[in-house]
Amino acid sequence: QVQLVESGGGLVQAGGSLTLSCAASGRTSSRFAVGWFRQAPGKEREFVAATSRGNEYYGDSAKGRFTISRDNAKNMVYLQMNSLKPEDTAVYYCAARRTIVGVTTPLGYDYWGQGTQVTVSS
Repeated sequence: QVQLVESGGGLVQAGGSLTLSCAASGRTSSRFAVGWFRQAPGKEREFVAATSRGNEYYGDSAKGRFTISRDNAKNMVYLQMNSLKPEDTAVYYCAARRTIVGVTTPLGYDYWGQGTQVTVSS
């Protein structure tokens, strides 16, 4: 079993930055793919970014503004978010999966964190 705990969310003004952290524990593996998703009220869960075997993937809303990084020695994955917009407001979830195919879809992720709220004010 793998446990994921997100942190770093909060309230920020438009144009500001936040860094989210995802701490993994349990039967983790550097071979797992790790992704960030977000969900705003009334909307479907949306892919934000993922890292897998040295590759990085970004959703359209994240490209050019967000950066995912990983520290396997610390079992940590980070999401650096810059130039935040009010439409980035959502609960952000960290997720991990054994399979590396289809990392941009929520389906197939084996483990999920509880989420951290990000609110961007205009």
